[in-house]
Amino acid sequence: MTKKTNDDEYRIIPVKNGKVECLIEKIEPIERCRFCVFSRFFRIKGEDVKAPALAFCPRHGDADCIDLSMVESVICGDRKGEGFMSVLNVIS
Repeated sequence: MTKKTNDDEYRIIPVKNGKVECLIEKIEPIERCRFCVFSRFFRIKGEDVKAPALAFCPRHGDADCIDLSMVESVICGDRKGEGFMSVLNVIS
């Protein structure tokens, strides 16, 4: 699924060596993005693919498995600088 992102709505975080700069000077492995409530899309070969965390969202409800080694950037909905928040904490 391809979706145009709006820079006012999402942050586009590049992936470097399997890591993202979640917050300023806070580097996280991309594996954490898989379960982060703020992850919206993973950009792979120029296409935006739904983030796996959206599978837990009643509004979106589905997401494909993603080869994290192919991810170029993470499209993130965290505009307030809260950082990683596990979807598992929200649903428990």
